[in-house]
Amino acid sequence: MRAFVNVVDDGGFAAAARSMGLSRSVVNKAVINLENDLGAQLLTRSTRTVTPTETGLAFYDRCLRILGELEEAISAVRELQEKPAGTLRVNAPMSFGATHLASVAAEFMAAHTDLHVELVLNDRFVDPIEEAFDVTLRIGEPVVSTSLIVREIAPAKRVLCASPAYLASAGEPEHPTDLKSHRCLHYGYQESGSQWRLIGPEGDRTYTIGCVLWSNNGEVLKSAAIHNQGVALLPTFIVGDALQEGELQTLLPDYLPTGLTLSALYPRHQHLSVKTRLFVELLEQRFGGRPYWDLVE
Repeated sequence: MRAFVNVVDDGGFAAAARSMGLSRSVVNKAVINLENDLGAQLLTRSTRTVTPTETGLAFYDRCLRILGELEEAISAVRELQEKPAGTLRVNAPMSFGATHLASVAAEFMAAHTDLHVELVLNDRFVDPIEEAFDVTLRIGEPVVSTSLIVREIAPAKRVLCASPAYLASAGEPEHPTDLKSHRCLHYGYQESGSQWRLIGPEGDRTYTIGCVLWSNNGEVLKSAAIHNQGVALLPTFIVGDALQEGELQTLLPDYLPTGLTLSALYPRHQHLSVKTRLFVELLEQRFGGRPYWDLVE
């Protein structure tokens, strides 16, 4: 269609070939193939001139509109690749999303006013592709996937901690075996057990704890710890501010919980959308390296 329109506009195959940067034979073959597909003669050819037939003139007008719409569509796609628009769907864990991701989402929206953000927070396992999320944040062991790109954003350290008032009353544990006689605050359900895995001088071991509170929400456990209710094992992105302000303090520095990773997952498309790319880049800028919640250990 482009070859045909150029031949009509330029008045011949040679001129059309020059304007398109192609050989005359390629342009001629393109028009002949078009005529064969349509089953109609579009051009009257002579040794000196090429003129459109009556059918060719009618088809020429249609081609101009179609090619114009195609250029508009291509321009719109290119603009979307340069300027994020539409809706960005993000999924993240509840505590991390409410505490840290909300401000990043607001910053992203302020920088890209044509973009809408749908931020879904929950602690259940989400299939990013099935539920059509552009970006899914996960905290855990690094994920391996053939259908997803996994970008590691930041370490998600965990610490044993308790309030100074609780430790003044109950005493500070000197060894993980002492946790059995302490009031411990466990992330998870009662059915999941009451054991903590720590890595220390004796190696990687699991220790039984004296659990008084089970919860599947880290903020609940943090609040209980601040209110002198016992020892918690929590990520620093939840308790980092309380450690910095002295409301909590870390315990058993020679026995470390296994580390986790904050990762961003997004579909493995051939062409990554600009909205996803820019959002993941912002996550790396705000949380990458040593996260701000780890400034005090």
